[in-house]
Amino acid sequence: MVAKPWHLLADIGGTNARFALGDVGSGEIHIPLTVSVLDHPTFMSALQMYLSFVEDSGDWEKRPVDGCLAVACPTDREHVTFTNSDWVIDRENLGFSLEIPRLKIINDFEAIGYAAASFAVNDWEQIGGGESRPDKALTVLGPGTGLGVCGVLPTTTGVNVLPGEGGHVDFAPVGKEETEIMRLLLSRYSRVSAERLLSGTGLQNIYWALTQLHGEPQRHATPADISASALVGDDPVAVEALAVFCRVLGSVAGNLALTFGSLGGVYVAGGIAPRILEFLRGSDFRERFLAKGRFREYLEDIPTRIVVRNDPGLFGALKFLQSRHS
Repeated sequence: MVAKPWHLLADIGGTNARFALGDVGSGEIHIPLTVSVLDHPTFMSALQMYLSFVEDSGDWEKRPVDGCLAVACPTDREHVTFTNSDWVIDRENLGFSLEIPRLKIINDFEAIGYAAASFAVNDWEQIGGGESRPDKALTVLGPGTGLGVCGVLPTTTGVNVLPGEGGHVDFAPVGKEETEIMRLLLSRYSRVSAERLLSGTGLQNIYWALTQLHGEPQRHATPADISASALVGDDPVAVEALAVFCRVLGSVAGNLALTFGSLGGVYVAGGIAPRILEFLRGSDFRERFLAKGRFREYLEDIPTRIVVRNDPGLFGALKFLQSRHS
């Protein structure tokens, strides 16, 4: 059997690193592998393990023809340092040392932007709004370990993805309860960004603040415990925390839709939203998305879509590489 050429794909967040390969011939994604960042002292350790894993399969060429690393941090420096982990990638030496001459490093939400432009209808679940307009900009945001944001602009030859660090804009509270949460979080942080509420740690922050406001004990220590308790309804403070999370998510999504003019739709990716999908449907998420005063009507037809595809970062890394070969 002749070994087949392949693209190296990676989606690297603060908690997990996901690897896969893209078949150059068919465009299909194969051999996915997820590893915990904490289980590997360096990125190179995790990557070398995956390259050996592919080589041992015997079906693929020893080295990929190119690669795309989608990373959860800014990518405009020689030494790529992660916001939510201790990993560092040496951009200059990585491709050379691995014998991968065309190795690209992009922001993880830039990758999801490329994915969103090619999503099929079963890749998302819609909450409100009408049809997307394919000739107009779309927005992607995603709470997970952090809060990622990007804009996507269609062109006659594909799409332009505008990566950024929109998760770190100032949090703007709406109403008395969020103002009180903001006040309490300012006692912990010198500045409160959107990510301080819209992330796993953000859900913990909201829950902590509400226990302080209500004089209740903290019954849950992790974001997973808080959301699990909220979904079954056995802790009223956890239910309220998740409801606040959904409201703030709607507000930030609406702000981004106005910023980008996202008549092509707003996609909510990341690890949290798909797991709370039904709670999100019943929350004030969509109402807060629309609650922009004179621009409510402008937003009403914009669809808000929860990404349920399990590999959007890897799919986006593949789409990025394919766009460079088209």
